[in-house]
Amino acid sequence: MEYVTLGNTGTTVSRLCFGTWRFGKRHGDEVETTREEAHDLLDAVADHGINFIDTANVYGDPDGTSEEWIGEWLEDRDREDFVLASKVYFPFDGWGEPGPNDSGLGRKHIRRQIEGTLDRLGTDYLDLYYIHRWDDETPIRETMQTLTELVRDGTVNYLGASSMAAWKLTKALWTSDVEGLERFDVTQPMVNAAHYDQVGDYLDVCADQDLAVCPYSPLAGGFLTGKYDRADDGSVEAPDGSRATLEDRFGEYYATDTAWDVLDAVEAVADERDASPAQVSLRWLMDQDRFTCVPIVGARTPDQLEENVGAVDVDLTDDDVERIAEARQ
Repeated sequence: MEYVTLGNTGTTVSRLCFGTWRFGKRHGDEVETTREEAHDLLDAVADHGINFIDTANVYGDPDGTSEEWIGEWLEDRDREDFVLASKVYFPFDGWGEPGPNDSGLGRKHIRRQIEGTLDRLGTDYLDLYYIHRWDDETPIRETMQTLTELVRDGTVNYLGASSMAAWKLTKALWTSDVEGLERFDVTQPMVNAAHYDQVGDYLDVCADQDLAVCPYSPLAGGFLTGKYDRADDGSVEAPDGSRATLEDRFGEYYATDTAWDVLDAVEAVADERDASPAQVSLRWLMDQDRFTCVPIVGARTPDQLEENVGAVDVDLTDDDVERIAEARQ
């Protein structure tokens, strides 16, 4: 495993982060990753040298399941060996029907949710705490003040921001600077080789402000693994149990015309580099030179995780990078 300093922080993380949003996630009667499977995956994560684990208070069914399972697994590990990230914003149904203050980024909700997150994870602090979305109803000053309090009392080490407009991220950073508050050091937008230019302004802010980028869906929901085919009518032909068969919007969200072109380029590079399309796609992100980029992989099996980790051993040439970039045009 390779390791890198996480942006402008003093924390070192593995070049890949392990995402746990599938833990306990239900589609009807089907659970994507069971408790036993989750613990097996976390064992594999540790064996591969991945020390960076990402979750959220609303992952799993009911909410909080992912954090609970990670916390159970950590009981037999040294918590200090791992960098743990979680999130806050969405209504939390793990304690029953959410009330009027059980969502958003107000002081009351953040304070209550961090307590629940720490309890479920079995730790007294988080390495990284993201706002899961932007809250239009709460002044960003209140949000940043509350998050700053968590950092200064030792409950959280660093702050992160997930998906939002570039101007909102800029506003939050400006507020922190003007008010003397802690600022975001890490971001988590959806970025992959097929979905990069759509968040170009956001990434420009990250590059300018030296923010680390930990993209979710770095393989476009599995699309960039090459396991999907394009039917004559333009629809996606998917293997049973894959995300395309579980999510109605998969085709329009991931399998765009541009995405098919990018996949062709990724597969061509993979053939030449004796690598898989997934490994090339992940390495392409890891090699971003404008900002530190640590992709979040959400493997469903230890074998998938092993393939993902193989991205560390892939070397892409400038030609390879350019060919994938051109496919986006």
